[in-house]
Amino acid sequence: MNNTAILPLPYTKPPLSMNDSGASRGAAFAKASARKQIREDVCHLATLAWLPKGVEHVTVQLHYQPRDNRVRDTDNLWATLKPICDALTVGKAARISPRTKRPIPAQIGYGMVADDAPRWMAKPEPIIHPAVKGEPGSMWLELSWRYPAELAGVS
Repeated sequence: MNNTAILPLPYTKPPLSMNDSGASRGAAFAKASARKQIREDVCHLATLAWLPKGVEHVTVQLHYQPRDNRVRDTDNLWATLKPICDALTVGKAARISPRTKRPIPAQIGYGMVADDAPRWMAKPEPIIHPAVKGEPGSMWLELSWRYPAELAGVS
């Protein structure tokens, strides 16, 4: 059985880059806001696509087709891929930090896998495709997964 899906993302360019500096307080808040928005977007898109929940393992491949053919570095896409992968996990409930005693807000998660650790998720290097003249940039995910053996009908 072929358990795959392509999930178009609503971005014409990566919302986050490893080159983004977070030196100022405002920049740090902007990056946190962008990460939260990415998580919300991916959870919403996963729901609309009827992606499964509770799978044994998922491979998440990020694709980017820029609007032009300037040289780009795949390393910079990891900043966008991280919150995408976080969004596909079960998320986290709000809690109090044991160290600082401050509240930590809940983190939204779709629940496709338990966590984004290698046991549950593979994250190959993102792929940058050549630009297509006259087309805006685009981003998408290719997902492939396997179900736990008891759900897949394997004994």
